[in-house]
Amino acid sequence: MQDFVQLWVYLSATPLFGLSATLATYTLAQMVYQRLEQPPWANPVLWTVLALAALLLATDTPYPTYFSGAQFIHFLLGPAVVALAWPLWQRRADLRRRAGALLAAALAGGAAAGASAWAIGWALGLPAEVLASLAPKSTTAPVAMGIAAQIGGIPALAAVAAVLTGLVGAVSGKYLFDALRVSAPDVRGFALGTAAHGIGAARALQVHPEAGAYAALALGLQAVLAALLMPLVFKLF
Repeated sequence: MQDFVQLWVYLSATPLFGLSATLATYTLAQMVYQRLEQPPWANPVLWTVLALAALLLATDTPYPTYFSGAQFIHFLLGPAVVALAWPLWQRRADLRRRAGALLAAALAGGAAAGASAWAIGWALGLPAEVLASLAPKSTTAPVAMGIAAQIGGIPALAAVAAVLTGLVGAVSGKYLFDALRVSAPDVRGFALGTAAHGIGAARALQVHPEAGAYAALALGLQAVLAALLMPLVFKLF
């Protein structure tokens, strides 16, 4: 017990704490996820977030202390996103053939995601800066933060909304698609990437390679389209 306490004191005072806690928690969550045959509600990202949040609260560990180690994993998000281009390159002929339809679907999906978030918040009487923070919720968190800063929102709140949107989409997507009788992997993947960005794309990649490729495409399209068009729309209206 004394050795464990000494190890905890050492880890909590160094960047190794955030790195070790994240890797250990996600590995355990992934093992449980695989053992349960990958049900959506057991999404390892969701349970890793909840477990780490509980750990930080229970140990009274400041978030900057945790992130000083977790930033090494955060850095890998860039190469991971770039790697998503490979399955798209493998399907480049099909993507060129369907380019118009995919672009129209991305525009419609992004508009529905942003407008619905804004409309629901407006109906609930939320302040304007909160509405502007919710509108880019279906883009990946860094992009959502940048858009929120341009349209008068709160970047930190936009990041929280984006993460929650991704988690909800990854957990509920399968049940919604089944209820709507949508079975085509490319359609399911594109819809999931459009609504739930990176977390949804990660879920799609675990389920089917075709779904993962189209989810990655949708993720990229939403980031580009929202970054270009959403500030213009808010400026006009």
